[in-house]
Amino acid sequence: MFGKGKEWTGVDELDSAILRELQADARLTNRELAARLGLAPSSCLVRTRALRERGVLTGFHGQVDLAKIGRSVQALIAFTVRPLSRDVIRGFQTFALQQPEVIAVFVLGGSDDFLVHVAVPTISDMHAMLVDRFSKRREVVGFRTSIVYEHVRQLSIDPAPAD
Repeated sequence: MFGKGKEWTGVDELDSAILRELQADARLTNRELAARLGLAPSSCLVRTRALRERGVLTGFHGQVDLAKIGRSVQALIAFTVRPLSRDVIRGFQTFALQQPEVIAVFVLGGSDDFLVHVAVPTISDMHAMLVDRFSKRREVVGFRTSIVYEHVRQLSIDPAPAD
């Protein structure tokens, strides 16, 4: 089971091929996508729209080079918050996502409650962000920072095989 609102929506080989191509280059026109897959443009458009309507395709974005926009220092910060409740989790998550340095927020199970991925210009900026903003949050009882030396990422992922 995939949890409430996260159910497996099953995709076939053609859907997987569409997803692979769009993850590699979301700027493809429908005509270009159809040509790569050997489909009629109308069939390709119907398939792509269906993937969006089913919530499989959730959006398209541009990827940026963080160093080239002045954010060359990245870190993963593990936070512990208390008391642990839905309101506290939502409140911290909302606060973190409002910070301009934050790239992603993960809610965790285990000894840490959150993992926050940030990108800043300098180590001094990282320190200021943590001391001046995050550590002043009443619910934050501790955090650990791990500096990222290199960030490589898989640009696409295939759907899990159907049972």
